[in-house]
Amino acid sequence: MRWLRFTSEGRTSYGIVEGEQVAEVTGDPFAGYERTGRVHPLSAVKIEVPLIPRTFYCAGLNYTAHIKENAAAIGATPDLPKKPDIGYRANNALIAHGQPVVIPRDATEKVQYEGELVVVIGKQAKHLSESEALSCVLGYSIGNDVSERNWQKSDRTLWRAKNTDTFKPMGPWIETAADPGRMETIVRVNGKVTTRFHTGDMLFGVATYIAAMSRYLTLYPGDVIWMGTDGSSPNLKAGDVVDVEITGIGTLSNPFVAER
Repeated sequence: MRWLRFTSEGRTSYGIVEGEQVAEVTGDPFAGYERTGRVHPLSAVKIEVPLIPRTFYCAGLNYTAHIKENAAAIGATPDLPKKPDIGYRANNALIAHGQPVVIPRDATEKVQYEGELVVVIGKQAKHLSESEALSCVLGYSIGNDVSERNWQKSDRTLWRAKNTDTFKPMGPWIETAADPGRMETIVRVNGKVTTRFHTGDMLFGVATYIAAMSRYLTLYPGDVIWMGTDGSSPNLKAGDVVDVEITGIGTLSNPFVAER
């Protein structure tokens, strides 16, 4: 099932994507829903962020090539994590499919994308084993963890490098039938493929992360976990369009613009 959060005729609601149409529902995929009987052309609705997370989690370095390339860029020896590490992002940075990423006036040229699998939690969970972990997952979406690399190096935290307004595109929907082990992540800049990797080639998979997290943290419906990225990104500039495709889910597309 493909869950879309959308606005039509001044009303924001959830719907189920069926081909090129959206079947509107009352309620949501977390607490229950009923079909309203109203159907909208997908092309005629405004796509919103698929959910506003209760808690916005992000996996630490979770793909080998990404770690090695980052280390090579600064002349360091790669240090692969020995266990899952989790961090946080900020809801203020979220934007939907199609909305512009705004590059701040004082940003350097080192603005880059990170195409990521997004795990959407559907049930409250605590103390899950790895074999139980996926039972709390509603489905998957796509994220673009936009980063200003020079800020990332210079600031003591990631407060602006990762969390500047518009730096976290997510969407376009939640796909409940996806299988990360069968997915490929393909990122295009202005239509040209710049990054491609098997989505499931993580150092620590979704179940491992959920089991580790739920030992200490209660996961709630509407929490999201962004699972990291592989490879490296070219520097982005105003006028670029970045498409993050994850097979089995869809494509998240956002233009980059300069702050006025």
